[in-house]
Amino acid sequence: MHYVKPYNTTFIIAVFLTIFLAGVAIIQPILIQKTMDDYILKNNYTGLVFMVELMITQLIVQTIAQYYQTFITNWLGESVIRDLRIDIFNHITSLRLKYFDRTPIGVLITRTVSDLETIADIFSEGLISIMGDMLLLLAVIGYMLWVDWRLALITLIPMPFLFASTYVFKEAIKSSFQEVRTQVAHLNTFLAEHISGISIIQLFAREEQEMRKFVSVNKKYRDANIRSNWYYSIFFPVVEVLFAMCIGLLVWYGSKRVLSDQQLTYLSTTGKPITPGTILAFIVYLNLLFRPIRQLADKFNTLQMGMVGADRIFKVLDTDEVAVNTGHLKPARIDGNIEFKDVWFAYNDENWVLKDINFTVKPGETLALVGATGAGKSSTINILNRFYEIGKGEVTVDGHNIQEYDVNYLRAQIATVIQDVFLFTDTIANNISLNNEAITREQIIAAAKDVGAHEFIERLPGGYDYNVMERGSTLSAGQAQLISFIRALVYDPAILVLDEATSSVDTETEILIQNAIDKLMEGRTSIVIAHRLSTIQKADRIIVLDHGEIKETGTHQELLKIEDGYYRKLYDLQFNSAGIIR
Repeated sequence: MHYVKPYNTTFIIAVFLTIFLAGVAIIQPILIQKTMDDYILKNNYTGLVFMVELMITQLIVQTIAQYYQTFITNWLGESVIRDLRIDIFNHITSLRLKYFDRTPIGVLITRTVSDLETIADIFSEGLISIMGDMLLLLAVIGYMLWVDWRLALITLIPMPFLFASTYVFKEAIKSSFQEVRTQVAHLNTFLAEHISGISIIQLFAREEQEMRKFVSVNKKYRDANIRSNWYYSIFFPVVEVLFAMCIGLLVWYGSKRVLSDQQLTYLSTTGKPITPGTILAFIVYLNLLFRPIRQLADKFNTLQMGMVGADRIFKVLDTDEVAVNTGHLKPARIDGNIEFKDVWFAYNDENWVLKDINFTVKPGETLALVGATGAGKSSTINILNRFYEIGKGEVTVDGHNIQEYDVNYLRAQIATVIQDVFLFTDTIANNISLNNEAITREQIIAAAKDVGAHEFIERLPGGYDYNVMERGSTLSAGQAQLISFIRALVYDPAILVLDEATSSVDTETEILIQNAIDKLMEGRTSIVIAHRLSTIQKADRIIVLDHGEIKETGTHQELLKIEDGYYRKLYDLQFNSAGIIR
């Protein structure tokens, strides 16, 4: 309801129309009763024509009101989920990477798309509609009792059984729908993962095996839907049988009353005779009763499913795994003095990935991090960007704890080129600028020329307006890497981070961009992570990490002089085995 507040006027109008429709629906049986008793049975043709015109007018008014009520409630639902979808997407993009480490992407897609649709149904088919149906039920039953309470009580004898069966159906279908939503999430997760990893499936010829898995997941989804359909197949016939019983009791008791010799006794006790018009009106009243009751259980479950969907969505929104952005520092420019002081970091509990890390990178210096896979190199970069929070110690930039900086400002000052390049389905220019209007086409072209990528981009159809397919599938790995490099450079960062940035680039392309890297590192604090030691020989300092600990520190030449050192072994492995003499 918090999201309804901006649309309070629309909500009030929808509620008013719902109440109005309940009142208008009651008029129809009254008109039918009066037409039968006062005009048809008395052969009054003029009065009959007038009543038909009146009923047509009532239907027109009801149709117009129904149109606006349906349109407004659906508009309200769509507006609410539009706002909610914006909030949830904004929240998801602010979550720490730790959250995504354990949450399947397919689940988040389900929350952002189909679970939100169930909330729209709350307004179009649930909350307001249920309120209208309940008002109609109360009004119809109340009016039937007022017209003839004895006839009403006899006619409504099956109603307790109807309400009981409706309750049982509601509970059963609720459980079934929850299972359907769970299986939808599993299905979306499976599809998202396997379509993203289709190349691996095809490379290892796993199509048949993965198809068998999909058949199993899809079968569970089908079975969940069949269970819900099974409940419907029982409930609706039960409703029809009870409706027929009500009609039967009405016809039996009503006709008996009309034809009975006890009519005079009845008149003396009630003062209101029962007429054929009354029986006909009651038949219409029963239709008005059973029509919403048939749908009421379904609407209750629509409401419940909306609540289930809302619960899942708000669990995502209530997730507090965001980089706490309480910092306010936004200097015009940072110098890039980075210091790690007694830093300990773990992804889970106290399984430390980094252990007592201490180092300083002065403004304009280039620091290289080397080590075996899992040594903690990329983790160092992740905590500098505040993708993860450290367990112990402190990380400072220009003497200030990184938590004192506005997190968005801090990340904007650190340009990172990672090993796994991600390109969006958009133009090359937009992939470079990330739709930042402050970055001009001239700046993009200038950065591309510095990297040496301008010529290959110009050869593409449309040049910088060439539309890149998802994840850059229409470009080579080297081309995609170059574009990500331009993306980092065009933002003119104070700190440059290269995380295995040339690992997907062939030797010729690596040589092409090496000069650009050297030039762009001048006067800029840089941290380079690389397996290729040839790319870090010019670094001001090299830190060798092993199992999260700093083993060696020094320049390239200093580290080579350490006999049986970690760096010396890495160097010999890469160069001497290839017959290269240092």
